[in-house]
Amino acid sequence: MLIHAGASGVGVAAIQLAKRAGARVFATASSEAKLSRLAELGMDEGIEYTSSDFVAECRARTGGRGIDLVVDSVGASTLQGSVDVLAYRGRCVSVGDAGRTRAQSLDVSNMRPGNQSFTGYFLGAELLLSPRAHAMIARHLDDVAAGRLRVVVDRSYPLADAAAAHAYIEARLAFGRVLLVP
Repeated sequence: MLIHAGASGVGVAAIQLAKRAGARVFATASSEAKLSRLAELGMDEGIEYTSSDFVAECRARTGGRGIDLVVDSVGASTLQGSVDVLAYRGRCVSVGDAGRTRAQSLDVSNMRPGNQSFTGYFLGAELLLSPRAHAMIARHLDDVAAGRLRVVVDRSYPLADAAAAHAYIEARLAFGRVLLVP
């Protein structure tokens, strides 16, 4: 499994859940320091994306096979690589656009011969339309309370300093969650 933006709040949770499910967990992050911290959460293979081609790295580290499941919260140009790195019958799940720009186009022509799939996921819709989403969140909260799932809070800012909190996140300095406190 490959998790993009491993040091994000979503990434930190996804790494732990994937490891708990028995996956070999790959993750991307913007620095070796972040990757080192992600290893403590269950990441097996870290890729520092600012100096490495994650598609080539994943292919090399899987003996050319590729990745079974990609969780892409970055979008934009990263999304094409997420599709290109899929193994036979692999799946790419798009969960966000943290890359701040949308992909102009997505070439899916190679997915059919590989029996691969692409899915979009938006938790907000699930919470409105699916009772099972509420049960899933409740289980995760129980796991946090019991210490089976760690929530990493990087920093807290008073609500009045929301602009500073956003600047911190946009500078890609955050590891885990950044909280705004009313």
